[in-house]
Amino acid sequence: MEIKDIYKLYSKNFLIDTDTRKIRKNSIFFCLKGENFNGNKFAKKAISLGASYAIVDEEEYCQHSNIILVDNVLITLQKLANHHRKQFKFPIVGLTGSNGKTTTKELINTVLSKKYKTTATKGNLNNHIGVPLTLLSMSLETEIGIIEMGANHQKEIELLSAICEPDYGYITNFGKAHLEGFGGVKGVIKGKSELYKFLEKNKKTAFINPKDKIQINKTKNIKTIKFDRSLQFLEVNPFVKFSFKSSTIQSNLIGKYNYNNIAIACTIGDYFKVSINDIKSAIESYYPDNNRSQIIKTNSNNIILDAYNANPSSMKVAIENFFSIKAKYKTLILGDMFELGKESLNEHKAIVDLIDQKGFDQYYFVGDNFYQAKTSNRFFRTFDDLNSYFKKNPLKHQSILIKGSRGMRLERLLDIIN
Repeated sequence: MEIKDIYKLYSKNFLIDTDTRKIRKNSIFFCLKGENFNGNKFAKKAISLGASYAIVDEEEYCQHSNIILVDNVLITLQKLANHHRKQFKFPIVGLTGSNGKTTTKELINTVLSKKYKTTATKGNLNNHIGVPLTLLSMSLETEIGIIEMGANHQKEIELLSAICEPDYGYITNFGKAHLEGFGGVKGVIKGKSELYKFLEKNKKTAFINPKDKIQINKTKNIKTIKFDRSLQFLEVNPFVKFSFKSSTIQSNLIGKYNYNNIAIACTIGDYFKVSINDIKSAIESYYPDNNRSQIIKTNSNNIILDAYNANPSSMKVAIENFFSIKAKYKTLILGDMFELGKESLNEHKAIVDLIDQKGFDQYYFVGDNFYQAKTSNRFFRTFDDLNSYFKKNPLKHQSILIKGSRGMRLERLLDIIN
């Protein structure tokens, strides 16, 4: 069956599902495959649960008249999403980068939704499946789309850009993330810049940070819009405070590293003619969640929970920001950084050295990677080891930074730190 024919079926209800536990009536169920599952096996069940059609790529599972056989379910989903994207005229803002993508996306969406009906990537569904699903969730009522694109290897941003065809693009930064997949920092720059290549080829526009030399260099042949000149960073203690068009704005985001995320949201909002009052209201009402730089006050401690993800670049700026915060007693709890390949030990050692240089005397490291860089008895190989230590030696009256990669699940510490 051709994409245009599948699109006719999809356009009857504009509903796509990929999980039989969340089937909506009259949706089209795409039987995706993974390393540990085969969605084809659930095609017939999806129909019985209310899906109008199911898309499979293994003939043996065509056991119903409303089950459609294609060569590849994932590629069909991607092609359908791109076909849908071509049907609407509203602008799409695409963004990627090593750090801060999701926070930046949320800020942009919060600002633009003050004036427009927006559709944005939900959570961090920013990969080869999430991007198509986000596009297919857009309706004709949408006025601006915001697509977050994640990647851990070359050519991934190229694929996602081709699927969503952004009119505007923004790269948050080029940092030491997914070094194993990208093959080093140069690989990260090349991979993320695939967004710039799309914008250049299709004569689209890039938003850029004028202080980022890589962004300036990589966009020489692209129409660019720089951060608004009226933006001025004022202070962070611990929340970012800045001025924009003579208006002082107090955010609820900690760390100077979040200033650029806020600045691009203000710049994009202003470009799309959102009023300064609405921009101010949007920024001041935004609170981070999902373990991203959350401020949590317990009975006796103040916690900065930044346990959603970590790489050498984000870890470094988080530590430096924590160092600058005014607090009498400070404690660092840092977990392993993943996907660093052959650079893993060196990068973990560099973080340990940074802690020593800053003069922190209250710190704890957890995970196999940090344990290999052990220099004291404050290193714990497993979370259970750290957990047992804190049960016997509870933290009291501390300002605490908790940061580590998602796989470390350091938010579990909230159950024992109070």
